[in-house]
Amino acid sequence: MFRFYFNHKLFAPICKIDIVRTLKFNYDNRGVSMRRVLIWTLKILIAIAIFLGSLSVYLISIGPDPIEKPLRQMSSVWDNYPFKSRYVEINGSQMHYIDEGNKEGPVFLFLHGNPTSSYLWRNVIPSVVKSGARVIAVDNIGFGASDRPDIEYSFINHATHIEKFIKTLDLKDITLVIHDWGSALGFDYAYRHQNNVVGIVFMESFLKVVSIKDMGETGSRIFTLLRTPVIGETLVLAMNAFIEQMLPGSVLRTLTSQELDAYREPFPSWGSRLPVLKWPREIPFDGSPEDVAARVNNYADWLPQSSIPKLHLYVEPGILISMEQAKEIEKEWKNVSSVFLGKGSHFLQEDYDQEIGESIVKWYNHTKTN
Repeated sequence: MFRFYFNHKLFAPICKIDIVRTLKFNYDNRGVSMRRVLIWTLKILIAIAIFLGSLSVYLISIGPDPIEKPLRQMSSVWDNYPFKSRYVEINGSQMHYIDEGNKEGPVFLFLHGNPTSSYLWRNVIPSVVKSGARVIAVDNIGFGASDRPDIEYSFINHATHIEKFIKTLDLKDITLVIHDWGSALGFDYAYRHQNNVVGIVFMESFLKVVSIKDMGETGSRIFTLLRTPVIGETLVLAMNAFIEQMLPGSVLRTLTSQELDAYREPFPSWGSRLPVLKWPREIPFDGSPEDVAARVNNYADWLPQSSIPKLHLYVEPGILISMEQAKEIEKEWKNVSSVFLGKGSHFLQEDYDQEIGESIVKWYNHTKTN
C-alpha cells in the first residue's frame, strides 16, 4: 500500500494519508458536488416555474392592457392600409372597422381570426370594392385597433360583439368572408341568422369539432403546449410566439418588416396578448369547452345541407383544411364552389390577395346570374 505524507503549517505537524482513502474521498466529494448541482438546478427550475405560474395568474387576474385604445386613423400606423378608420361602441367598448365602396351595393363583411385584424384583408378588399360592393372589415374586440376591455375573450364574448356590431350598423343581406376564428364566428352567425346571410366565402376554417389528435403530430404538440398553464403563457405572453413565429411561419413569402410591425402593433406588452392566448384554449377539441362545442356542432350539421351559396378557397397543404377535406366539401356539400389557389399554409391572404379578391367577385357575379 502506497502512502505519502502531507506537511503544512496550517495543519497538524505531520499527517499520514492513505492514497486509497484519499481517492475514495475525492470520488465521494465529486458525488456530493454533483448532488448539490442537481439539487440547486431543481430548486432554480422550481423557482422559475413558480414565478411564471404566479405571473400568469397575476396577468390573467388583472386582465388585458391597455383597457382602452385611442381612436385614430390606422392608415398612419399600419403599412399599406389605405382605408378610413371608423369606430362604433359595442357593449361599452369601441370596435374599429372600415366601411368602403358603394353604400348601396351588396354588403360583404370580412371577419378575421387569431392573431390578426382587418389588416389581414388590406390587399383583398380593393378588388371587391371595385366590383361595386360595400365592404366592411371589423377588428374583433381585443384585436387590431379595437378596445381591450376586461372580459374573458371567450368565443361567446366575440360572437356577442360581432352580432351586436352587425345589428348596430344595420347590415342586411350579408355575404360573409371569413378565415380562422373569423370563420367560426361567421358560421355561427349565419346559422343563427339564416335570413340575413346571402353568401359565405370561407378559407382555412373551423368546420367541426375534432380531436386534438386530428391535428397531426406537430399540430397536437403545439396546441397541447399552448393550452398548458405556464407554458402557454410563456410562449404567447412572454415570447409573442403567435406574431413572431407562427404568423410569418404560415406564409410562403417573407413578410416585410413594416408588415410584421403592423401585426405587432396591437400587442406591445404581455398583458395585451391575453386575447391571443385565449383563442387556442377555446378550440373545442374532443368537445371541450362544451359551450363552444355546442355552437360549432350546430353550424357543422347545418352547413353541408344549407342552400346558401358558398365559396371555398383552399391551398395545399393548408393547416385547418387539407386537400382531402377540400375535395370532400366540394363533393358532399350543397351549393358550394371551390377554388384551389396553389401551395400555401394558413394565412393565404398574404400569398394570394389578388386571386382571393378576383375569385370572390367572379363567384358572386355567377351566383347572381343563376
